[in-house]
Amino acid sequence: MNIALIGSGGREHALCQKIYESKLSKKIFCIPGNAGTAQVATNINLDILNFKELLRNIKSLKIDLVIVGPEEPLVRGIVDFLNKHKIKVFGPNAYASKLEGSKAFMKSICKKYQIPTAQFKICKNNSDVKKFLKNSNLPIVVKADGLAAGKGVAICKTKKAVLRFSNEIFRGKFKSSKKLVLEEFLEGEEASYFLVVDKKNFKFFGSAQDHKRVKEKDQGPNTGGMGAYSPAQIINKKLEKKIIKKIIKPTLFALKKKKKPYTGFLYVGLMIKNNEPFLIEYNVRMGDPECQVIIPRLKTDILKVFTFALQNKLNKIPIKWKKLKCMTIVLCSKGYPGKYKKDKKIGNIINLKLNKNSFIFHAGTKIIKNNLVSNGGRVLNITSTGKVFRSIRKNIFKTIKKINWKDGFFRKDIGWRVI
Repeated sequence: MNIALIGSGGREHALCQKIYESKLSKKIFCIPGNAGTAQVATNINLDILNFKELLRNIKSLKIDLVIVGPEEPLVRGIVDFLNKHKIKVFGPNAYASKLEGSKAFMKSICKKYQIPTAQFKICKNNSDVKKFLKNSNLPIVVKADGLAAGKGVAICKTKKAVLRFSNEIFRGKFKSSKKLVLEEFLEGEEASYFLVVDKKNFKFFGSAQDHKRVKEKDQGPNTGGMGAYSPAQIINKKLEKKIIKKIIKPTLFALKKKKKPYTGFLYVGLMIKNNEPFLIEYNVRMGDPECQVIIPRLKTDILKVFTFALQNKLNKIPIKWKKLKCMTIVLCSKGYPGKYKKDKKIGNIINLKLNKNSFIFHAGTKIIKNNLVSNGGRVLNITSTGKVFRSIRKNIFKTIKKINWKDGFFRKDIGWRVI
C-alpha cells in the first residue's frame, strides 16, 4: 500500500517508523514530515490545511490510505472532505472531532449522558463567569472552548486570575474560541487511556502518563508534554471496567445516536480520584508524546489495525503488546514554552550507535545544508524500552549525554510517580 501520513511531530515519526516496519507498506509519504520521517519516508512540504492541494497530491501519488496525525485538520473536516472524494482515510469525521475541537460540546455530552467529569459552566460573557465564581471554590480551571495548541488552559488560584484569563479569551486570544468552560479543580492522578475505534467496535490501544509542566516537580507553565511513560501503572482491570462503562460507551453511543459514529484513535484524558475515573478531556488522535511510548510496545502490524478499523472489523483482529515498559524524555529548545530560537544546529545523531531498545523520534527538526537543526519548541523524543522504569530512564540519560545539544534542556524527573 502507498501511505500518506499527515503531520510533522514526534507522534508522526513514531507512526511513520511503525508503518515502515509493516509488511503491507510499499511507499510512505509524510506531509510535511520532519528530518526523522525523511529517513523512512518521502517528505512533501504542503500546507496540511489546504485540502484541495492535499487531494491533488494524494491522487497523483496513487495513495491507498491516508492517516491523519494532528487534531487541526481533523477538526476542520479533512476526513469528510477525503471521504467525499472516495479516498480511504483513518480518523474521525468533523462532528466526532468536536470532542476535542469544542470543550463545551464535550461537556454537554457529559451532562446529557451522566459521564463523570468536573463540575462546570459554559460561559459566553463576563457575567456568566461571575455567576460561577460566586458558588465555587478556588482554584478554578479556565479552558478556551476551541483548539489552542495546549495553551488554552489555566489553573487559576484567585478570582482575579480567573477574570483576567477569561477576558483574554473573550477578547480573542485564541481565534477558535468565542466562549470558554470554567470547571472545578480536581485533585488526583492523571492518566491517558487510548482506544482504536470503528463504527461498531473499539479496542484498547495502550495507556500512558504524561508530564505537562515545563519544570521538575511539575512546576511552571503547561507545555505540549515534556515526557511520558507507558503503561500507566494506576490503571488496573477494575478501574478499566469503570472507564469503559461510565465514560467510553456513553460517548460513542452519543455519536452513533447523531448518526456520526467515531472511527480513529481516541485519547481519553482522565483524572483518577479515590479509584474513580473522571473525564478531563478527549483528544481525537494519538497523544504527543504518549504515542512515542505506546507505539514501540505494539506487536501487531499497525497497517492491519487501520485496515480492519476501516472495514468495521476491529473485533476480528487481536491487538498484541510487547511485555515491555517504555519511556520518552523530550529534548526542548531553551526558552520553550516561551520564546525560543530555531535553526540551532544539533550534532550528527543519525550516526549515533543506539541499542535495539532505544529510539530517537524527531519532533521539531529539519535539514539545512546537510545539517540537522531545530525547528520547534519540542525537538527530539529520546525513547527507550525495558523492564524497569528506573533503568529505562538511565538509558535515556546516556543517549541525551551522547547527543550533547548545548541549545536544549529536558526534565530529569520524568516518571517520578513510578520511580
